[in-house]
Amino acid sequence: MVSTNNLKNGMTLKIDDKLWQIVEWNHHKPGKGGAMVRTKLRDVEQGKVVEKTFRAGEDVEQAIIERKTLQYLYREGEDYIFMNADTYEQRPISPEALGDAAKWIMEGDSVEVQEYEGRILGADVPASVDLEVTYTEPGVAGNTATNTTKAATLETGVEVQVPLFIEQGEKVKVDTRTGDYISRA
Repeated sequence: MVSTNNLKNGMTLKIDDKLWQIVEWNHHKPGKGGAMVRTKLRDVEQGKVVEKTFRAGEDVEQAIIERKTLQYLYREGEDYIFMNADTYEQRPISPEALGDAAKWIMEGDSVEVQEYEGRILGADVPASVDLEVTYTEPGVAGNTATNTTKAATLETGVEVQVPLFIEQGEKVKVDTRTGDYISRA
């Protein structure tokens, strides 16, 4: 349990059997009545943001989220198989639990996952990754004067827009937060 007077951004709370991460909080003392703590909470599993007000000094349950680094080994059906490098324990993780991180990981990559009571809540990948272009149409000569792009399929299967001069077999740097091309790798 943690007092609402000691809340911090990024802290995870368990309210009504759901996990909520504090996005923003504000201690408010109106001229009349008791103090209160206004919060913006993000649902850890669904991503929606809600506003909730607590009485100052009220106790809420804090959820301790464990962060582990796991190595991605291979796909088995729909699931991704990860291994804990310390214990060599292998475990399947669903694409839903990984979220958008599933689009950017390659076999052998290390990924930091968030876990609560044995349940994977999400995964963090680097802000940018270097991936090889497995398929793209050839660029047309003379079209380089404008900022034109074309579709390219990367080795993880994700499709991104790249400049016309990028060819099949080249490595490109891609922003994992937006899916945008950054540069040649």
